[in-house]
Amino acid sequence: MVYVISKDGHPLMPTMRYGKVRRMLKSGLAKVISRCPFTIQLLYETTDITQDISLGVDAGSKDIGLSATTNLKVLFEAKVILRNDIVELISTRREHRHARRNRKTRHRKPRFDNRTRHEGWLAPSVRQKAESHITMVQKAHKILPVSHIKVETASFDIQKIKNPNISGTNYQNGEQTDFWNVREYVLWRDGHVCQCCKGKSKDKILNVHHIESRKTGGDSPNNLITLCEYCHKQYHLGKIKLPKTIHRGMSFRDAAFMGITRWAIYEKLKELYSDVNLTYGYITKNTRIENSLPKDHHIDARCISSNPKAESDGTVYFYKKVRCHNRQIHKSTINKGGIRKRNQAPYEVHGFRLYDKVTVNSVEAFVFGRRLDGRFAIRMLDGTKINEQLSYKKIKLLEMRKNYICERRTPLLIGASPDVPVAI
Repeated sequence: MVYVISKDGHPLMPTMRYGKVRRMLKSGLAKVISRCPFTIQLLYETTDITQDISLGVDAGSKDIGLSATTNLKVLFEAKVILRNDIVELISTRREHRHARRNRKTRHRKPRFDNRTRHEGWLAPSVRQKAESHITMVQKAHKILPVSHIKVETASFDIQKIKNPNISGTNYQNGEQTDFWNVREYVLWRDGHVCQCCKGKSKDKILNVHHIESRKTGGDSPNNLITLCEYCHKQYHLGKIKLPKTIHRGMSFRDAAFMGITRWAIYEKLKELYSDVNLTYGYITKNTRIENSLPKDHHIDARCISSNPKAESDGTVYFYKKVRCHNRQIHKSTINKGGIRKRNQAPYEVHGFRLYDKVTVNSVEAFVFGRRLDGRFAIRMLDGTKINEQLSYKKIKLLEMRKNYICERRTPLLIGASPDVPVAI
């Protein structure tokens, strides 16, 4: 499907008359403004006759589903992979900042309590994902004359998930009620027994160990386990491994994200567009089951758009939000002689940037890694390796990198199920 923009920049209805599009481009009546999704802009005046288009948005903390439909046809479907490295990057930055200030300004009076947060403040990791939802809706509006938007949101009762029988005033009493701190609760929960050796080491000193790094896992009880001091030291020395039965408990990050951002996303969309409505997951699930549709983000978005029976050709656009710039100038470790190795790669290597879209043997892929000697790592959007040491002379630049890299996928065969895509 070819998306069409009018001469004055307004989106028109897309077309499948590829022959006419080819002739218009050849005769200079239109120009290409985007390769993926393929979009042209007319260079002559035309009427702005459009149809009623509904955009369904399946909001999520890791993936977003989008589907723009009319009563009869699916015009655009996309799945977006969001960034999940913000917490780790900010935690690393905090560690470096703390170490730097400890070295250079250790005599300065602490100034950690002199900052205020404006109304509507969101944590950077949450704000980035919320903004990605808004950006993708705006991208859909640029290529289609969307009439109304419907967003699926969800609210989760985390305490109810932990304890299905909770009710009344018990909501005010968490699992750590009557305990001095988290450490005391974890020791009591584990029966004051090492969960690795079960007391066989005879070491009576108990420590609380982070199953996942504290930097990214935090200090919640489901990330803590009781170990004796002997097992704790041996584990960090790499001499023993924890039993396979020890793993982090259920994480509620995704549920917390949806609870925080559902109104932020809705209110922002209301500011930008006039016709925005909310729906809920149980309605989407019921619609999907009634129409015997497979479970996927873009399929859910189609159900959210209120046109689950709209005909689709199986084309799905996969987007991935990628990092724009590495702000850490030097490596954290100092080489021999006090030399700091740079942590930032050159902006261009042999004329290519990271995440540039290229073609290799008629296959469209992306530059995922570059070496100064000219050997590049070429992969598909989902990480499928094409060639990890391909010479830059054997690839051709198709499109320069953007914040959102895009890949178009269609069914393998005519008549194949739309949920079996292949990248082209």
